[in-house]
Amino acid sequence: MDQHQITMLVVAIGAIAFAAAFGFFVARKRRSQRLRERFGPEYDRVVSKEGEVSRAEGVLAMRAKRREKFELRPLTAPMRSDFSDRWSAVQAQFVDDPKGAVSGADQLVNKLMKARGYPVVDFDQRAADISVDHPVVVENYRAAHAIALRQSRGQASTEDLRKAMVHYRSLFGELLADSIPAGELPGRREARA
Repeated sequence: MDQHQITMLVVAIGAIAFAAAFGFFVARKRRSQRLRERFGPEYDRVVSKEGEVSRAEGVLAMRAKRREKFELRPLTAPMRSDFSDRWSAVQAQFVDDPKGAVSGADQLVNKLMKARGYPVVDFDQRAADISVDHPVVVENYRAAHAIALRQSRGQASTEDLRKAMVHYRSLFGELLADSIPAGELPGRREARA
């Protein structure tokens, strides 16, 4: 090999290395953007918790991969109606028994998650699983659960319990709405063939 061929080989290897590095950077940027779009505010929360973007993105990617294994199912119309009625009863209970209502709301959300096909292991895993499909309201779920825990220690005011009910209601509403076929969403009319 003469000097010119060696120079050309080094330039070619450098160009390939640059292209590979650039491709890696672009792929990573796209992955970050997809995760940020999918997880919304949960993305920032996990980055803050993990302290490093790549580690946080790994956590979020693992959540999404775990979620893909779930066989989520819509509720039947009678099941939807039953859950809706049970929620109304829990909400009505708040007037006379705020602590019992918050406890009932927590249990009802867990039952709805289970009926939809989410595994209901421990709270942290439930919140992580929910964050994949409901990244905006998962923080409400965490806040409600934290209030319920404070309430169990006698440290929550009636106003705290009211906030917990509002938080539980937001997740409950999303889980219930997810089970309604698009053409049946309240206030929404779809063209039918």
